[in-house]
Amino acid sequence: MSTTIPLKHTARTTTGVVPPTEKKKGSKLFALKTDFLKNDEDSIQKDILDHVEYTLARTKYNFDSFSAYQGSAYSVRDRLIERWNETQQYYTERDPKRVYYLSMEFLMGRSLQNAIYNMNLKDEYHNALLELGFEMEDLYEEEKDAALGNGGLGRLAACFMDSLATLKYPAWGYGLRYNYGMFEQGIYDGYQTEVPDYWLVAGNPWEIERLDVQYTVRFYGQVTEKKSSDGSKFEWDHGELVQAIAYDTPVPGYHTTNTNNIRLWSSKPHKEFDLDAFNGGNYLSAVEAKQRSENITSVLYPNDNTYSGKELRLKQQYFFVAATLCDVIRRFKKSHQNWQDFPNKVAIQLNDTHPTIGVVELFRKLIDEEGLQWEEAWDIVTKTFAYTNHTILPEALEMWPVSLIEDLLPRHMQLIYGINHRFLIQVTQKWPGDIGKMRGLSIIQEGEEKRVRMAHLAIVGSHCVNGVAAMHSELVKHKVFPDFFCLWPEKFQNKTNGVTPRRWIEQANPGLSAIFTKWLGTDKWTTNLELVKGIKEHMDNPELIAEWKYVKQGNKQRLAEFILKHCGIHVNPNALFDVHIKRIHEYKRQLLNILSVIYRYLSIKKMSPKDRAQVVPRVVIFAGKAAPGYVMAKRHIKLINSVAEVINRDKEVDQYLKVVFIANYNVSIAQVIVPASDINQQISTAGTEASGTSNMKFTMNGSLIIGTLDGANVEIAEEVGQENMFIFGLRTSEVEAAREKMTNKEVNIDPRLQEVFLNIELGTFGPPDVFRPILDSLIFSDFYLSIQDFPLYLDSQASVDELWKDQSAWVKKSIINSASTYFFSSDRAMNEYAEQIWDIKPCEVETTLNRRY
Repeated sequence: MSTTIPLKHTARTTTGVVPPTEKKKGSKLFALKTDFLKNDEDSIQKDILDHVEYTLARTKYNFDSFSAYQGSAYSVRDRLIERWNETQQYYTERDPKRVYYLSMEFLMGRSLQNAIYNMNLKDEYHNALLELGFEMEDLYEEEKDAALGNGGLGRLAACFMDSLATLKYPAWGYGLRYNYGMFEQGIYDGYQTEVPDYWLVAGNPWEIERLDVQYTVRFYGQVTEKKSSDGSKFEWDHGELVQAIAYDTPVPGYHTTNTNNIRLWSSKPHKEFDLDAFNGGNYLSAVEAKQRSENITSVLYPNDNTYSGKELRLKQQYFFVAATLCDVIRRFKKSHQNWQDFPNKVAIQLNDTHPTIGVVELFRKLIDEEGLQWEEAWDIVTKTFAYTNHTILPEALEMWPVSLIEDLLPRHMQLIYGINHRFLIQVTQKWPGDIGKMRGLSIIQEGEEKRVRMAHLAIVGSHCVNGVAAMHSELVKHKVFPDFFCLWPEKFQNKTNGVTPRRWIEQANPGLSAIFTKWLGTDKWTTNLELVKGIKEHMDNPELIAEWKYVKQGNKQRLAEFILKHCGIHVNPNALFDVHIKRIHEYKRQLLNILSVIYRYLSIKKMSPKDRAQVVPRVVIFAGKAAPGYVMAKRHIKLINSVAEVINRDKEVDQYLKVVFIANYNVSIAQVIVPASDINQQISTAGTEASGTSNMKFTMNGSLIIGTLDGANVEIAEEVGQENMFIFGLRTSEVEAAREKMTNKEVNIDPRLQEVFLNIELGTFGPPDVFRPILDSLIFSDFYLSIQDFPLYLDSQASVDELWKDQSAWVKKSIINSASTYFFSSDRAMNEYAEQIWDIKPCEVETTLNRRY
């Protein structure tokens, strides 16, 4: 690793010019704050102990692991803040164009390890804490994951923020500070249970509360038109007011001073307490507005099966973008007066449709508050926004009832009508008299209930629309939005997702990280992942193969211990670890997996002792959450756990097959599972997964994919070589015909699957009535084509077993996978966004602190 040089006296001035405020405020202030905190072990120890005593108010007599974690976290945060302040001041002075990444999710994982690694202070903190009697690895476990996301969308946002800071791009992330996040998943009697995940129960040392950064957000109310000789002006007033309070989380770049920011908004009442109502005896009414306000940022993705749930979701989205745009505009106006400069200084990326109402909000502010004319304002809006589409599933392309928007955001609905009217004029110019095109492209969907199509609004209001994998982007252009693509082909791009190798190799898999550094002769692969392809030159070296197997076995042993501790199940670390960790959804086909597990179990039961001797032992591992209102997905979890219970207590198959469902899956758990995986399941129905990012993490860690040619699997196959994966199943071009066959009852169910169905119906795995809806969904619909892919899937699993028996060949394929994933680094993705969508340049902070790196 790079040598760390402790700084004894590092100046904090980012330029050679004395700031003009120094003379005004007095030289004493600046004289006292000219140095960065020292990073030698004694200084770090003193800082940790000071925080334990003065921040936590604890004594040396109750200095336990948790207080050691908190003290360490606060001491690291101090150093982060120094870099954060340097970076923001430098950006202010240089005034570069900035990108603002708007996402409803940021699945950051734990921060202590990430910050120490990125700041190049791993050895200093390790040694400092060891002398105090603590292991760094134990302190990492004390940190609770921030519950600010659910799955790939949030983890992608986190990887992107890491890469933006590492690549020195001026960027801010914006989101919401959820008090309870998604939910904490438990398993009771095989069923998913949901309880609040109050991740803030012990505070969050990584955030900085910004009580000085507050904005007022309005809901409901009424719009008044005021006419004058200059024309009409619309004022939106009255209604309900809510305060947005900022919380900042510094995001350090890897081995650089550049430290960007994620600003999260928390909702508070505009009027804290109704004293008149309280004094009048109406105690509940006195706090009603407070509770209603705070509900906005209580939970990630509240169930929207009811009208009140839909209203709360839309409230969340508008609250988020309204506060964000106030902040962005305030920052812009500090240095600029000409609104034509706005798109030259501001790029806003919509991470999926959730922040799309921001298009209308910026438009409203430019027209109603800044006095711009319609055409001028709309030109600024469309040059500022870009939209990333993350799914082709209809239910995920958000639509809100017009009546709901009219009630909650009356001015915005007026503007949406106007935007749509002008847009449809363009449509008629392209396709004169084509009513079908107008209906299909309209932002407003007509019908029994008029609804606003948020994806359409995002496309109309953006200068660029991108998918997140090559196949997905083609589906976006030709299947999901073909008419938009015909109208504006220049708007559509592909930007294949990526993940950060710092988190998913260096931190998650230090053994593999050490192999890379040793055999490549450099640690520069952490920021230039293309270097890892050099490992292929050594793939026949017995020493490398032995090290590779040793590291994998150690990771599997760690996961086996984790499973025993958290699930109470003994698993054999020498078995093949078969992993399927994803959000539980029908299209991701955990069902196909567990049906094949049932068949494997039934087959082993029928085997003779001689045949069983040839069986490849497997540990099949599931993890993931189902949305609280997604009944079918929750039934799938019940089936998985019921099958696991039967198999795991059957001593006859004990050494051949185990099934584990790990509850409450999160980033930290993934960092244990991913490095231990031998194969990973990426088996979504072809044409349904936008990209996937777990496939990239697994491949980086030498896990072989069994999967369909869907999402980024297609590009992984191009890089890795399809012969080094286990590809099966219907292709995207075959899906429509396959569904037609299912509708026409032209599909014969494979006899092996019939046997599986029969055992479920006979109650082998629990009361048949519980699982009857699952079987009915397959037999009478099977929209995701599990029946037709089942025999192909079994064939592919047989190929997995066969290769596993040749460990030399297996390890070489594992090495090839790891060595071929440079394209899937989030650094590559961020460079492409920066150059081809945002038009931003790196802005490296010039400070003497850079001498460390």
